[in-house]
Amino acid sequence: MAEKRDFPVYLFTGFLEAGKTRFIQETLEDKRFCNGERTLLLVCEEGEEEYAPDQFADRTVFIHVVEDKDQLTKENLADWADAVNADRAVVEYNGMWMLDDLYNAMPEEWAVYQEFMFADAGTFLTYNANMRQLTYDKMKSAELVVFNRFLPTMDKMEFHKIVRGASRRADIAYEDPKGNVVYDDIEDPLPFDLNAPVVEIGDEDYALWYRDMSEEPEKYENKTVRFKGLALKRERIPKGCIVIGRHVMTCCAADIQYAALVCQLKNPVSEIVDDSWINLTAKINFRFHKAYMRRGPVLTYVTHEACLAPDPEVATFY
Repeated sequence: MAEKRDFPVYLFTGFLEAGKTRFIQETLEDKRFCNGERTLLLVCEEGEEEYAPDQFADRTVFIHVVEDKDQLTKENLADWADAVNADRAVVEYNGMWMLDDLYNAMPEEWAVYQEFMFADAGTFLTYNANMRQLTYDKMKSAELVVFNRFLPTMDKMEFHKIVRGASRRADIAYEDPKGNVVYDDIEDPLPFDLNAPVVEIGDEDYALWYRDMSEEPEKYENKTVRFKGLALKRERIPKGCIVIGRHVMTCCAADIQYAALVCQLKNPVSEIVDDSWINLTAKINFRFHKAYMRRGPVLTYVTHEACLAPDPEVATFY
């Protein structure tokens, strides 16, 4: 039996008038990309700029307009692709729709090969301030974030920090009104010293540290760290352990989660009060633990002091 092959999906996200249509048009005019493969172009957002199919590199691009988010179902996506015998899909996604609506609707063989986000630099900061959940949603899995109409008077660092708050892996490009593109080369050194005998995690750096440790655990194996956290004792936590962490807000209040770690106590420490803030010093090792039911970061207690809660209590990335 022949093995099922992936159905490639090229995903372009961003808000209205962000430059998605222009970029896709140019991509489909390029013979290196559009070279005989039958392409289903799903248009989920129609702005002022329209496609010019007569300028595509070949005649194997088939446009289908998706007018409502509820139309995104596994059955519909498969049917639209089958109707034109498509080899792949290019999706211009609606900036006001959450990406999970698309990802959850994709048939099993559909696989996102590339994901790009486009934003108008002149309106992006306003969008981010007022609709942070939507902007974060489009940045979190993008390989490349492009800021169009970027002016010399604009501060790259302001945009850089917002993208890095959602993703440390995305490339960032700034395109000026004349079409000149400059790629972001701002370095992101960690705000704490991993080579120190005790790695001091500042109150404002907890979210970044927790994510970095999750993404690159090998950097933290056998490291001793000190940080403020909310210590919890619960019946379901194995004997001789506490859970310690902070609430982290990724994009908005709706997604605040308690990002916590298991700490193994060498001896019962009765002075750790349940549901209290402490400044903990502990050693990190990655191994299986019952509290996780999988391999994860396990702290071994060294010492602690009671302390006041950080201000603000909820940790963020920006």
